[in-house]
Amino acid sequence: ARKRLKPLRTVVAWRGRAEWDQVMVGLYCGDSRLQQEALDRVSAWKSRYGPKMPLAVDCTAELIRCKVLDSSGRLRSHELILSYGLALVRFVNLITERKQKMVSIPLRQLAIEVDIPIWVVDLRHELTHGKLPRLALCRKGCDVVLDWLRKTYWSRQLGNNLCEESEEEDEEEEQEEMEANTELDSDAWE
Repeated sequence: ARKRLKPLRTVVAWRGRAEWDQVMVGLYCGDSRLQQEALDRVSAWKSRYGPKMPLAVDCTAELIRCKVLDSSGRLRSHELILSYGLALVRFVNLITERKQKMVSIPLRQLAIEVDIPIWVVDLRHELTHGKLPRLALCRKGCDVVLDWLRKTYWSRQLGNNLCEESEEEDEEEEQEEMEANTELDSDAWE
């Protein structure tokens, strides 16, 4: 009889499902102190994982970093606009980059395909080519994009644990699912 080969495991930067979940909750909790702790953890992941870091994690961290800086009161309005602007431009560019390499497609069309509001792409255009927008619009763009990332990427990582299994099987399955989901990058959320 043929031996069934176990699937190859992927090495990830986080210790397990619990750490992943803790970071996700920390990033989205709204408490600046907990968000900073989650950002520090993402920085550690990035130092271990380098360019393999999922783009969604990287973009989420950059946008949350802007919100933490904003709530600190240390930056002036203009500096915050630039900070939010860079994170928003980077988000739009990164999620559309792979499809742009295949065929030149207008960003507005790509935004429709991935269910990002057109006004976010217009905001990116203004930040890149036009007059800088108001801080309130940058904050709103950040909130909309973070919500999109939460729904499109982070929530998908939670998996579909609808069946009850033994705790050991469940943990092993969750770890395998996490490892498989680490390969989700911009392809998966395009």
